[in-house]
Amino acid sequence: MIVTAARELAEAEGWEAVTTRRLATEIEYSQPVLYSHFKGKDAIMAAVAVEGFAELAAELREARTSATGPRQAVADVAAAYAGFADGRPALHDAMFTHAVDLPFARPEAPAALRDAFGELSATVLPLAGGDEVEALAETLCSGLRGLVTLMRSGRIRRADHERRLALLVGRFSR
Repeated sequence: MIVTAARELAEAEGWEAVTTRRLATEIEYSQPVLYSHFKGKDAIMAAVAVEGFAELAAELREARTSATGPRQAVADVAAAYAGFADGRPALHDAMFTHAVDLPFARPEAPAALRDAFGELSATVLPLAGGDEVEALAETLCSGLRGLVTLMRSGRIRRADHERRLALLVGRFSR
């Protein structure tokens, strides 16, 4: 309930609007009760991020496994990632932009984070050649995240999004 309320409020008004006081009012809890579940806003945002990574992993898995081949898998996974990020900007920000207390790229990372990254790794594996799969997956993720973030902030034109996405995919699916 707390995580859902935080997500909904963040998507409607941005993360700046998400405060423990506001959440307590929204869900009709007292602040002490809210603090008995989470240490504060950062912990709530981390829980939102973990939930988001689980959703992203499922969408990437669907895109990857329904593709007709390795090159199409890269294109489909890239499109799924871009659609996820563009359609849920506050969730994407919690996952990739805001500082959250989650161990990224370490064995103790929550399963949802490992699953999402695993989908990117599984996508690039057939096309890796001699490249290191983990580094290749990190680079694809960084490229996708950068394109979406720059487009959403107005720093690059939305009208050219599909062309840029195709260029990125083309570089990864040679």
